[in-house]
Amino acid sequence: MNDIEMERQRRQAAGGRRRKGLSVFRLKVVAAVFMALSVASTTLVPLLVGPPTADNMTGLTVAVVCEVASWCAVPIYAWLLVNGLRHTRSVSRYALRLLVLAVVCEAPYMRLMTGHWFDMRAHNPVWGLLVTLVVLVAADRIAERYAGAPRVLLTVAVVVAGVLWDLLLRVGVSQQVMYTGVLTLAFSLVFRYLGAHENTMMFTAGLLGAVMCITPGVGVAFLHYRNDEPGWRHAWAKWVFYALYPAMLAAGCLML
Repeated sequence: MNDIEMERQRRQAAGGRRRKGLSVFRLKVVAAVFMALSVASTTLVPLLVGPPTADNMTGLTVAVVCEVASWCAVPIYAWLLVNGLRHTRSVSRYALRLLVLAVVCEAPYMRLMTGHWFDMRAHNPVWGLLVTLVVLVAADRIAERYAGAPRVLLTVAVVVAGVLWDLLLRVGVSQQVMYTGVLTLAFSLVFRYLGAHENTMMFTAGLLGAVMCITPGVGVAFLHYRNDEPGWRHAWAKWVFYALYPAMLAAGCLML
């Protein structure tokens, strides 16, 4: 019996969550749709309504709305990361998959964001997931070896290091106002450390999302209606979701 099945049975035995609602699979679909809006804001929108410039307020408005709406995906992907870390059989393979995905996405992401295939001013948000994973794993290792003040200080130091990496590398910077890498880390910490207290976790995450330009709070609302069921569990489905983002970026580059 795998960990996911054990978790599902544990929840059912304890009264658990309602079976109705958004499964993990459905949450991935919702997040992918929001993610697609970000790519569309720089590719499809200019084709349909013209370039987003001050002379074309319609194009500018639609592009900004699509980009801002895409931020709803941030808390969903943060929760999926924490959930994946909880259930993965190999943290190292999980990290390797994210690393490969981040590398594959880098060039087309830079092309869409800056117009160049290589530009250090922008790094794709998958790096934010990888940084967050490293921070969470390091915090768990610290918790296993230390207690009291040393544990707190070392954990804070690891979190600060993760935030600095996201800021210095400008991971997932959107519209010069949203640092999705930092926000992914913040949401993940909320989900990791408040996971045993559902109402407190959702309230804290919702407040964080509302403060960060409101739309991430909408993403938290989707999480509130999750049922923690895996949903569609075909083996190939996982790889489809890994391939979606680079496929979207590649399609976007072809539209330029």
